[in-house]
Amino acid sequence: MGVKLRDLLERDEIRLDSLAGKRIGVDAFNTLYQFLSTIRQKDGTPLMDSSGNITSHLSGLFYRNVRLLEHKILPIYIFDGKPPSLKEDTIKERKARKEEARKKWKNALDEGDLDRAKTYSQATSQLDEKMIDESKKLLDCLGIPHVQAPSEGEAQAAYMCKNNEINAVGSQDYDSLLFGSPILIRNITVSGKRKVPRRNMYVTISPEKIILQDQLNHLGISLENLIEIAVLTGTDFNPGIKGIGAKTALKVIKKDGFETAIEKYNFQVDPYAVKKIFTNPETTDDYNLSWTFPNEEKAQELLHEKHEFSRERISNALSKLEEATGSRDQTSLDSW
Repeated sequence: MGVKLRDLLERDEIRLDSLAGKRIGVDAFNTLYQFLSTIRQKDGTPLMDSSGNITSHLSGLFYRNVRLLEHKILPIYIFDGKPPSLKEDTIKERKARKEEARKKWKNALDEGDLDRAKTYSQATSQLDEKMIDESKKLLDCLGIPHVQAPSEGEAQAAYMCKNNEINAVGSQDYDSLLFGSPILIRNITVSGKRKVPRRNMYVTISPEKIILQDQLNHLGISLENLIEIAVLTGTDFNPGIKGIGAKTALKVIKKDGFETAIEKYNFQVDPYAVKKIFTNPETTDDYNLSWTFPNEEKAQELLHEKHEFSRERISNALSKLEEATGSRDQTSLDSW
């Protein structure tokens, strides 16, 4: 879900090519859920092999990352660890929404309404440990590093960005800005043409760049104030104050301050505890950032032999990558 800051933040459209040579810390769970949600058949059924194993996430992960590498972009996938205890209610609510969406999906199928069925199906996506493990194995096959965060992946990504180990965080959500990431790139894993739900038309989705300090300067606030605005509107760790959106929250914080807002409104969760998650997150230095050229044999073993992907399509994709980057004997992509 993420924080509801869209109405406050200005986003600059950029070309994918402009990120060439950049290290992008990708929010792994956010991205895998995108693939599970969008890569589906007409009736909303996810891609599966003949044994019934879901493969939508592997398809998205393989072909999207080949494209990023072709553009000389260096992704690093950062996986969530144990969520903060304050996230438990959000997790329960998400499970309930998924179950309700499954019922609506089935009803739409029974009624023969495939457009409605696919829309509901996208809200049913569930990421399990097997999917996570195989996603990491596929990244290893592609020579792409991944980092296991102790808690929130976006907090870890922001930490790495602040330390200049990566150039930006890649995510659809805005949470990494609250964790202090200097730069957020949206749509890096979903750019391209997308069908508008229930309408026979397509829109072009381009990457967007958001520079934290520029946003703070424009709004006339500090990072701490931005966190306070998020606490008022709602985060993954607390429900917001009913009737308060981002623009109203901005006015409240600038006029009255956070302490006055706490006295005025009834918070269901300790607002200081929520704020602390963003100002003092759990992170780690236990990782190694190194890129190598994809191992086609290992990729074929995982995707073709185990999950029945087309051997030819895998080979063709990696051949295009070879043409874009140089010899397949290249041992490291760090020189980009």
